[in-house]
Amino acid sequence: MKKSHVFVGLFLFALTACSSSVRITGSWSSPKKPANGYNSIFVTALTQNVLARKTVEMYLEDMILTQGIAATGSFDIIPPGFKAKDAEKEEILEKIRELGSKAILVITLLDQTSETRYVPGTTMYTPMSFGYHGRFWSYYGAYNPYMYDNGYYTTDKNYYLEANLYDVQTEEMIWSSQSESTNPSSLQQFSKAFAKSVVNQLVNDGIIAG
Repeated sequence: MKKSHVFVGLFLFALTACSSSVRITGSWSSPKKPANGYNSIFVTALTQNVLARKTVEMYLEDMILTQGIAATGSFDIIPPGFKAKDAEKEEILEKIRELGSKAILVITLLDQTSETRYVPGTTMYTPMSFGYHGRFWSYYGAYNPYMYDNGYYTTDKNYYLEANLYDVQTEEMIWSSQSESTNPSSLQQFSKAFAKSVVNQLVNDGIIAG
């Protein structure tokens, strides 16, 4: 399955009983990062699903703005269905520069896995008294409190995402992080948790001012 298709699958994942959680598994910063961090960021998510892209970018924009940093989504510059071509590179970069953006944050999916695990059942016991073994119903009623809930198998879906930040002028990668999400509960909840984790890491790594 192509990564773009898998990325769409992530955001169309049905609601589950699990809550959304995103964990940063690692990050890297270039020694060329600006001393005071970036003050304006262009945000784009690589997915063919328009709703997913718009939602992820929106939450990232909002979270970056809470840090006092300017943020702009990619929809006005990179329309849905856009196919990157070398001939259009300078035109796109120039439009991003005209917005005043100093860095480009790109979100994409690295991998998706499914893990099946067994959830054991539980056994409940109610103490019984002696003397109820002489008749059927007394005996049956005495042993009936032994209740057993069957165990079951469930499948966890794990998603591994990457966020890369590039300097607009040099196009060099300045920062990168990897994150993991298990059983995202909804597009909105995932996007909110993902944006919070990524922006917190950008602050912690000195890429943007906190």
